[in-house]
Amino acid sequence: MIQLHDVDLKLLRVFASIVKCGGFSAAQAALNVGQSTISEQMTHLETRLGVKLCVRGRSGFRLTEQGIAIHEATQRLLSAVEHFCLDADVLKQHISGQLNLGIIDTTITDPDSPIPRTTQRFVSRGHDVHLNVYVGSPAELEERVLDGRLHLAIGHFPIRVPGLLHTPLYQEALGLYCGRRHPLFGSKVERPELLETIGNYRVVARGYMQQYDLDNLGVSKAAATVDNIEALAILIISGAYLGFLPMHFASQWVTLGEMQQLAPVSMRLTSPFDVITRRSSAPPPILQTFLEDLAACSRNPLRA
Repeated sequence: MIQLHDVDLKLLRVFASIVKCGGFSAAQAALNVGQSTISEQMTHLETRLGVKLCVRGRSGFRLTEQGIAIHEATQRLLSAVEHFCLDADVLKQHISGQLNLGIIDTTITDPDSPIPRTTQRFVSRGHDVHLNVYVGSPAELEERVLDGRLHLAIGHFPIRVPGLLHTPLYQEALGLYCGRRHPLFGSKVERPELLETIGNYRVVARGYMQQYDLDNLGVSKAAATVDNIEALAILIISGAYLGFLPMHFASQWVTLGEMQQLAPVSMRLTSPFDVITRRSSAPPPILQTFLEDLAACSRNPLRA
């Protein structure tokens, strides 16, 4: 059995950084060391573990089968070490360490989002905290909270996943949009008349809210599916598709004349934003503090 020492943990962190960056060269800036040093460290780690972890050459960087398995084990180990450090902070009565936050894309333009206010309040406490922010699809965020890579995530999570705690946060306003090249651009029709003809046009839906989008348009099938809002906007701007967009995000293209909101009175929807955390008896202090600040900064306070 391999006995891990401090040097092994350091080497495993180097390995994790190399994989995250996609190769030795790309990892130099992140690790702040030269490529020769990185090569020496990887050789040392492979010798310690007794397996070859990666292959690099003209064809690029790739992990071996053993490397993939070791990388997955490394992620679990580093996550466990981080959680230990967070738990140990209770003894010091001082909040420090890393807080890993996940959010879905395009929330920056949302005036109802409490994330900027929460971040300012949280860091102003003076804690020795390093924030890591990951932007991903709802499915990615759920997976990362479940396996411990994220402490919490904020976004649309319509399916209740076992092992996750869902807490309502706020509602995001949505409108139905088309691009200026679309046949409906310039139309003034409202919901009843629009729904009679909607089947003649291509509809793009959010994969994680697909049934919700389709039901509100009275259609059974989407012509395109996306997992993020930027991709949705691209397809709508093309003029080939209709779809629901957050109103705060679409407003910039409406102002430029590139999009139009259809049936603005009768086709306005809302989508819930939730906070998800992993179910546990006692969240670490760093997470508990952030959740308290999030509740304080929300226009609609968090409900237990």
